[in-house]
Amino acid sequence: MTTEQIRTGVLAGWTPGEFTAAGMTFPTFRRGDGPAVIVIHEIPGVTPLVTAFANDVVARGFTVVMPSLVGTPGKAPNRLYEFTSLAKICISREFATLAMNKTSPVVAWLRALARNVHAEVGGPGVGAVGMCFSGGFALGMMVDELMVAPVLSQPSLPLPVGSSRGANIGLSPDDEAAVVERASHGCQVLGLRFTDDTFVGDRFSTLRDRLGDAFIAVELPSAKKTDHSVLTEQRDEASVQRVLDFFAEKLL
Repeated sequence: MTTEQIRTGVLAGWTPGEFTAAGMTFPTFRRGDGPAVIVIHEIPGVTPLVTAFANDVVARGFTVVMPSLVGTPGKAPNRLYEFTSLAKICISREFATLAMNKTSPVVAWLRALARNVHAEVGGPGVGAVGMCFSGGFALGMMVDELMVAPVLSQPSLPLPVGSSRGANIGLSPDDEAAVVERASHGCQVLGLRFTDDTFVGDRFSTLRDRLGDAFIAVELPSAKKTDHSVLTEQRDEASVQRVLDFFAEKLL
């Protein structure tokens, strides 16, 4: 994507860059002022509707950084694009799509990104929202105490092939213990899903069991079996506002 395409297209107003940590480098897009929120896209990538949600977070008073982990930034989704992005995620060691009881390696990169932005902009901490394959990444970022506003929208890793994977929250035992400990000391986690979304599996039950009252679940009735993307493709305005309020409560 050229500078001119960024300036005039879906990502107009966003500053492109890249960040390297944990042996990985990914492009980033940044906009806004205030405490930091990391907006982690869903499949197939940083789409127009992911960007629209991120712009809403910016407008609420935050510095937003969107990493581009896969796909073409600004490109609208279609079935072929979604399939190719999913295929890349499935074969990439950074995402560990099927592994249970393992934190995706890319979470280490996201933690470093959050620390880097927070060191620059300050504030009481950092927020993050993951969607779909990245839905659980914000949970893994809770290992760092600066993550004070984690949001999990339709978390779908590890891919729910079987009931065990469908209930797994995608963390190593040590990271899960750290997350449970932080929750026991008051760090809340906001989760969102459509009730008939099979990609989420039974993870919300696991999160309730592990985190107790610290897990705040927003579960929406599915209008269609294909309803999945709470904040973007099947955007629910009340849920978007709930996420923005959560960030404001924890960070402003």
